[in-house]
Amino acid sequence: MAVERERPYSQFNFRVEIENGPDAGSTRAGFQEVSGLGMEITIAEYRNGNELDNAPRKITGTYKVPDVTLKRGVIGDLETLYQWIDQVRNGSQEALRTVTIQLQSEDRSGEAVQEWALRNARPTKYTGPTLSGKGTDVAIEELVLACERIELR
Repeated sequence: MAVERERPYSQFNFRVEIENGPDAGSTRAGFQEVSGLGMEITIAEYRNGNELDNAPRKITGTYKVPDVTLKRGVIGDLETLYQWIDQVRNGSQEALRTVTIQLQSEDRSGEAVQEWALRNARPTKYTGPTLSGKGTDVAIEELVLACERIELR
């Protein structure tokens, strides 16, 4: 899936697709920002007591995926995200979904140039907008997702 080229891709053309969401394939639930994509592998140090070298061995341990944060302007739509948050809050195991973030080329021609698939994702935090009578900014809501695995393709 990843498309290689000499010049890096711009960060501003991307899509977020939530599996089994009411807006699958739609831009109605479009996000302005995605942050936190990554993975961390822990390393355990171990040294035998009779080891000739004084340095410990490095042994690959478990891995973890940090929480991913999605931000978007408030559009007054409760079906898209709120129902998903409500399912998770009420303990539904069917609420676990795959969320795919697709980086597009600048001209948006063809398929995604790279994808990040968040497996068994669920919302863990929702933050509403900061409201101010003196402000002129767009009202932004934030959704934090926890997932069990991230795959790049």
